[in-house]
Amino acid sequence: MPNSYGYRAKTRDMFARDFRAHGMEHLSTYLVNFKVGDYVDIKVNGAVHKGMPHKFYHGKTGRVFNVTRRAIGVEVNKQVNGRIIRKRIHVRVEHLRKSRCREDFLRRVVENDLASKEYKKTGVKTMEKRSAGKPAAEKTVSLKVAPITISPLKYDPMY
Repeated sequence: MPNSYGYRAKTRDMFARDFRAHGMEHLSTYLVNFKVGDYVDIKVNGAVHKGMPHKFYHGKTGRVFNVTRRAIGVEVNKQVNGRIIRKRIHVRVEHLRKSRCREDFLRRVVENDLASKEYKKTGVKTMEKRSAGKPAAEKTVSLKVAPITISPLKYDPMY
């Protein structure tokens, strides 16, 4: 049988529900408030066929540009040939979740504001930029105790 190129082609695992998570969606999914400008992650729920985005958008993050009763308008970047197009799609809330992509950034903004206020008070400058982790501390290997030589046991079939 030749390859199929339908709308939901090759989504067997992508749209499958998690183990022991089949059935109707929880009510808490519908009680989440989305506002214009929020970042959302698109994760398709295979149990809900209405308002399901195309498989390309599964796993993508976008910004809310419109809110209706049942669906949310999301702007997502899509690379087409050599350019990036901002696509606007409407997706039902079952296929969306609030993104955590800005949590670390917003936490650092608050910390940096506090650090700058502290600098104005005391005059002691602190490092506000992120930096990579430092390398591990040096170690000295001592040979006071002789190292143990380990060799494999001879193969002994038991039949």
